[in-house]
Amino acid sequence: VQLVESGGGLVHTGGSLRLSCATSGLTFEYYTMGWFRQAPGKEREAVSCIVNSDGLTYYGDSVRGRFTISSDNAKNTVYLEMNSLKPEDTAVYYCAASTMPIVVNTPEWYEHWGQGTQVTVSS
Repeated sequence: VQLVESGGGLVHTGGSLRLSCATSGLTFEYYTMGWFRQAPGKEREAVSCIVNSDGLTYYGDSVRGRFTISSDNAKNTVYLEMNSLKPEDTAVYYCAASTMPIVVNTPEWYEHWGQGTQVTVSS
């Protein structure tokens, strides 16, 4: 199983980025896909997740209304559209896959992880 994130980078406050996570080696439509982030000195935080089998989504309080998660089962890829970015969004963003067919917002339930992509928002 491989999860490969892309799309991170440096943006100014108020800017936008679109993260992608391409997967292989798993039956994508049966997984719940999550995005987590971790800033230096902080715990890994759940950003968003999507249950591929029914499209149910979850957003963390700090990103709700600004971020949008989507999933393309044909491409085995999950996306995170991030708008109105703030300096506090700066972190390494990780994609993860869980076999639990429900919303899961804790990292312990995710079996597979990508290597992470850096997002930096300058003030």
